[in-house]
Amino acid sequence: MNLKNLPCFYILGLLALHSQNTLAAQVTVSVEDNEGHLIENAVVTATPLNLNSLPKPKVKKEIVDQIDKEFFPFIKVVQVNTWINFPNNDDIRHHVYSFSPAKRFELPLYSGTNAPPVLLDHPGVVVLGCNIHDWMIGTIYVSATPYFEKTVANNKTVFKDLPVGDYIMKVWHSNMLVSEESTSKPIKLGAKDNVTIEWRLTLKPEFKIPRQSISTRFSFY
Repeated sequence: MNLKNLPCFYILGLLALHSQNTLAAQVTVSVEDNEGHLIENAVVTATPLNLNSLPKPKVKKEIVDQIDKEFFPFIKVVQVNTWINFPNNDDIRHHVYSFSPAKRFELPLYSGTNAPPVLLDHPGVVVLGCNIHDWMIGTIYVSATPYFEKTVANNKTVFKDLPVGDYIMKVWHSNMLVSEESTSKPIKLGAKDNVTIEWRLTLKPEFKIPRQSISTRFSFY
């Protein structure tokens, strides 16, 4: 490419992009249970020690759906300052609520897309429920940092192009026996580093409320 024939603003853009790519690192994350199996639906966050380096969170819009009397996805990860819409794609009405300290709200009985969106403006774990269908439980993890990933089954998780610097990395899972804070691991990332971090968690047995509820006697719900 002959840079002499390009406008100055275009050259500056290319240089900025090149600088961003060269001053970035990659972190491969492994979250396992006590038997060494990779755990899905764990949330891993990377928080810079220099909080001033965090970009100001932009207002975003996301969806937590309701399909077949279940929240989908049942584990959702968003950054703080995100609006969540709760469309009801069932042919019955739902009553969505949360009593979590990170966000308390209630969407009275509705169907379709009639419910107003909910702003998640504080970091933390927001547990969702339905007053009508007891087994409907979902979770929204609200991250204070934009650097987060949710693990998937049978695969390690990769953070790509993390800016160089010092971080604290943590992992959260709805069934882990320890606190999220106790999983903290400091990490220092230099340009083009490729780092691997592993956690092994003890998980409590998963308990699901049976899909039979006294509320189901009322067919109009």
